[in-house]
Amino acid sequence: MDIALQYFHITVNDLDDSLSFYRDALGLDVRNDVASGGHRWITLGSAAQPDLEFVLSEPHAGRSQADGDALQALLTKGVLPMIVFRTDDLDATFEKVRASGAEVLQEPIDQAWGPRDCAFRDPSGNMVRISQAKK
Repeated sequence: MDIALQYFHITVNDLDDSLSFYRDALGLDVRNDVASGGHRWITLGSAAQPDLEFVLSEPHAGRSQADGDALQALLTKGVLPMIVFRTDDLDATFEKVRASGAEVLQEPIDQAWGPRDCAFRDPSGNMVRISQAKK
């Protein structure tokens, strides 16, 4: 039996601001943009992993009011799980994302456990780390 990750939801406050970060700064491709029931979802992906998709959605999209409120509170606190991407050129990726105006949390450094990585906050406050395998 084979099992693989198909998609991952990223909760954001503003879909258009987040789209600029994930599409323009990180270079992900828009695969779908769907409106339903007064909400909208944007699906993004990468040619490097064609079967994996990232779904941007607002806290209340497809959720009850109470669940959306709880998720919004966690998003506002900045305590939702971090998102980790990998790249083959961390320095170039870092400069591209920094040039987009994203908040830098950590410049590229070599970590004791192996990878070289950096960290940003997306427009909604989610921590986004980018790593490169040790050469």
